Amino acid sequence: MKSTVTQGNENIVTINIVIPAKEADSAYNTAAGKISQYINVNGFRKGKAPRAVVERHVGVDRIQQEALDTLMPKYLNQAFYDNKLDVISQPVLKEYKFEHGKDLEVTVEVETRPELKLGDYKSLNLKAEIPAADDKAFDKALESFMAQHASTELVLDRPSSETDIVTFDFDGTCNGEKIQGGSAKGYSLDLAHSNFIPGFAEQLVGHNIKDEFDINVTFPQQYHDAKLQGQPATFAIKINEIKQRVIPELNEEFVKKNTQFKTVDELKADIQKYIDSQRENIKKSSAENAIFKSIVDSSSVEIPQRMIDREVASLKADYQQRLSYQGMDWAKYVEAQGGESKMNETLVEDAKVRIKNSLIIDKISKEEKISVEQKDFTEKLSQLSMVYGLAPDQLVKQFGNNPEFLTTLSQQVINDKVRDFLVENNKFEYVEVKEKVEA
Repeated sequence: MKSTVTQGNENIVTINIVIPAKEADSAYNTAAGKISQYINVNGFRKGKAPRAVVERHVGVDRIQQEALDTLMPKYLNQAFYDNKLDVISQPVLKEYKFEHGKDLEVTVEVETRPELKLGDYKSLNLKAEIPAADDKAFDKALESFMAQHASTELVLDRPSSETDIVTFDFDGTCNGEKIQGGSAKGYSLDLAHSNFIPGFAEQLVGHNIKDEFDINVTFPQQYHDAKLQGQPATFAIKINEIKQRVIPELNEEFVKKNTQFKTVDELKADIQKYIDSQRENIKKSSAENAIFKSIVDSSSVEIPQRMIDREVASLKADYQQRLSYQGMDWAKYVEAQGGESKMNETLVEDAKVRIKNSLIIDKISKEEKISVEQKDFTEKLSQLSMVYGLAPDQLVKQFGNNPEFLTTLSQQVINDKVRDFLVENNKFEYVEVKEKVEA
């Protein structure tokens, strides 16, 4: 086999491959025999018709295509190897010359990975910003834990407060018309964690059982029902029941009954361990962001437009899927982001960053000979088993024959190992910053 490569624009490479006549003819004959097993030819049993008869029945082009499908994977891989091509797209067959007794000539086009000039990525001294430590983090975590085990009891001697659970009837109208789906009987709402229209839950505070009153609110401009966007509405309310949370007493009896621990100190130590672990995760994430920003700034690459277009399409599809899960409309989301033009600019910039990060990870993994080992697969499968709620062997059984799943899994492993390598081989000064409070 011989192959020659011609470099085109935007990393498109044309490969001319010459396959020896003997192997081409053998593949052609095998293809004709294979096709003959699936066609009916008068006077011949399946698989027994001569090649000439098969050619007349299905056409030479059909047989040649079958032969090419068999030959090309082997010779393409050989051409990629011989010419040191880092291919990132499926080959496109442009033309071929297939004649009996002559070498088979094939021309294909492929897209290759753009060459990245990698900047410094080891032994750097970097600053990584992290949120300022919360002195009350432990108290908040303990309070949250105890709240999860709270019981409720009826309130009979006072009005509702902002932390109560209120059961009520409501009937909503907008511009004098009933709101579709805007009424209910015996609806319970946790006033401390309301997902109702802004201002609704607040107006349920300070009322007693059996009180009847109106609540006036304005629907958000981005509300899912276009008819109600930005419109004023009135809800007739009747309070049926008020409940308050009762936080249990933190003692050893509670700990033994509700946790795997035996003492209050053991529970507190576990909560502190969790807080420390979360803090370390934040530091690691911040370190990764700092090192990648540094590498991106010091590296250079010309990204082909078609590569950007593919990544933009992928990002857009991801956005749309996530928004659909949240019940949000894509067109309204785009409008909220400043319009289609502004959204496209954002997608393009995000796509460039993702592509560059991917190229950096690929380059460093090769430079440092970071590869995927069996133990890496085992660890990753163990992590995914918790996400999917399946045992690792069940995951393998369900996805093990899916090449896309295995490729994605391998890439995730490489990403994790490169990120760990970068954090371990650079020094970071962690700078605490206060979170901005919106006015």
